[in-house]
Amino acid sequence: MIKNTKKRSKQSKLLAKIHKNKRTKDTSRNYQYSEADYINRELGWLEFNQRVLYEAEDNRNPILERVKFLSICGSNLDEFFMKRVGGLKRQLAFSSNVKSSDNKTPSQQLKDIRKFVLKMHEQQQSCFEKKILPELKNKKINLKKIKDCNEEEKKFLKSFFYKNVFPVLTPLSVDPGHPFPFISNLSLSLGVTLKQPGADEKLFARIKIPQVLPSWVLLPHRTDAEEIQYIHVVDLITMFIDSLFPSMIVINVMPFRLVRNADIMRDEEDVEDLLEMIEEELRQRRFAEVVKLEHGPKPDPWMLDFLVNELELNDEDVYEISGPIDLPSIITFYDLPKEDLKYPIWKPVTPILLQSDERAKIFEEIKKSDILLHHPYESFSSTVEKFIRTAAVDSRVIAIKMTLYRAGDNSPMIKSLIRAAEEGKQVVCLVELKARFDEERNIYWAQALENAGVHVVYGIVGFKTHAKTALVVRQEHTGLKSYVHIGTGNYNAATSRFYTDVGLLTCNELIVNEVVEFFNYLTGRSLKSDYEHLLIAPVNMKKKFIELIKNEKENKKLGKPAQIIAKMNNLEESDITQKLYAASQVGVEITLLVRGFCCLRPQMPNKSEKIKVISAIGRFLEHSRIFYFQNGQVDPIDGLFFIGSADWMHRNLHSRIECIVPIFDLQAKQKLWKILQLHKDDTQQSWDMLPDGSYKKRNLVSGGFSVQEVLMQMAKDGQS
Repeated sequence: MIKNTKKRSKQSKLLAKIHKNKRTKDTSRNYQYSEADYINRELGWLEFNQRVLYEAEDNRNPILERVKFLSICGSNLDEFFMKRVGGLKRQLAFSSNVKSSDNKTPSQQLKDIRKFVLKMHEQQQSCFEKKILPELKNKKINLKKIKDCNEEEKKFLKSFFYKNVFPVLTPLSVDPGHPFPFISNLSLSLGVTLKQPGADEKLFARIKIPQVLPSWVLLPHRTDAEEIQYIHVVDLITMFIDSLFPSMIVINVMPFRLVRNADIMRDEEDVEDLLEMIEEELRQRRFAEVVKLEHGPKPDPWMLDFLVNELELNDEDVYEISGPIDLPSIITFYDLPKEDLKYPIWKPVTPILLQSDERAKIFEEIKKSDILLHHPYESFSSTVEKFIRTAAVDSRVIAIKMTLYRAGDNSPMIKSLIRAAEEGKQVVCLVELKARFDEERNIYWAQALENAGVHVVYGIVGFKTHAKTALVVRQEHTGLKSYVHIGTGNYNAATSRFYTDVGLLTCNELIVNEVVEFFNYLTGRSLKSDYEHLLIAPVNMKKKFIELIKNEKENKKLGKPAQIIAKMNNLEESDITQKLYAASQVGVEITLLVRGFCCLRPQMPNKSEKIKVISAIGRFLEHSRIFYFQNGQVDPIDGLFFIGSADWMHRNLHSRIECIVPIFDLQAKQKLWKILQLHKDDTQQSWDMLPDGSYKKRNLVSGGFSVQEVLMQMAKDGQS
């Protein structure tokens, strides 16, 4: 058990109080604005998921990649209901008067969400049934129905059911002696309407389909055919449902699935043990209120009414699904060894500067110049992981400090930190226990690190630590020298292969000295607020960004070159939005590369005519945050470049610990400029946002290009 967070120090409480006051001040409004200036955040997110769904429909993508996009679209929607719909329902339950930036109440937003989601469900099901299934069958992957199976296949299914499925099923009836069972989040169930012979009373039973069972059962391969055939486990169990209720009459069977609220309320103000609080929150999440009931087509009205009443739902919480209810399960087919039905395998390259196997060479190269990395085009393993791996065994390294938000399974980073502690180095690791849906994994890693002698901390109470920073302190001939990595993505080997992120390796004292201060801030020993170079949230980041936007506005008014390009995941912060509008109104060219939702309205007359919003969706998930301000410079490369962990979101700027770093190195600036220009000019992966919040796919033009394909080719050619 982790013990080093049992008590908060007085200074830690003081930090929390200071930041609480600072948040109150920061969120005040010094001007009036209209709700017409903003797109609703929830509908903006649904628009993003619509673009993911389009990739599943687009027949230019290989069929198994389309399957993957459809699965992701389903998983995204589950998470949206758990987090966002769950949060709105909680506001409604507590009669909250909080309105969205576009002046909508929680009730109004829930109605709009339902209307959008009903259409999305229809489109998902149409995509699966009319586009995905026929193409899979054309590629000899057949998802069959029981009625389409021949006698030999039915014989196999009967044997499979009684040997592998029947023993693990547990029917749970509901009657005066058996209360309604608890149904866990996202679990797939079969509802059964029964009656006893000679009786009129209907009875309800629930069969949970355990996760140990495959969602899709593979039929035996015929020697005379290449076709791969599957049956959904729901169809299989339904086929033999009578065997679970001997001598009873089965009237109807209906698959259903619940989505529960994951927006658990927490009050950290008086918490003495953060670990215990998070563990309790995970327990509560299992029993959280239901926010969505999905059921199969043509439901038994009696059974559906029974479920709605027992689960205390409204009709607005119920969704009929004609295709597979567990849509994310179709990811099963992506794992088939059919490489010709997927994107060509991409192998990240190692930058020439870091190809040496000599142990300390990486530090020598960083001393020569800053190194800007771009993943997954450039390898994460042979760069960032190598940086920490080398530091762990280098006899001259005396300390390693690092933040971990989502480390992933079997993390090489964790292993390196443990190795460093075993080598006698001072190792400090800030593990963010509150990383949503990664809490259990992070608790496990925190315990493993502490057991190995790593000093594990959890940052400042009331704030998630989202910064991506690592500090290595090395004893050299001239004295102590620090090396730093600051990035836009998690230290996660798995996601580094399909998230696009940038990171900086540097020993520039202007940066590393402030990173040392930043880690002292994280561990509670520093109240420093006058960072000169780093942008730290919630300390100075928002203020600095607003100053940078204002500076572009003033430069434009003075006739100097002025331009803003910002690449991020989401944009929602209303103060920054208003400053961007003001800059646009004096003629500053603004390009916002926002992969997810954007609450700012572009191209509005007399408001945002100079603002373009572009969203890129492709084989890699665009995750890097890059910020550019021309700063009056004739040569755009001489402008100001920044990278880091934060989006222009209220939560990032006010409620999270974030770190953004300026880029000083000329080659690094040139590399970032190229990335931004390619994204601006892309013709195959990008969507342009319209003033009403909808998006238009860019027309494919002769001679056009895909930004991600160009960046892959550049990496192969050593131009990245």
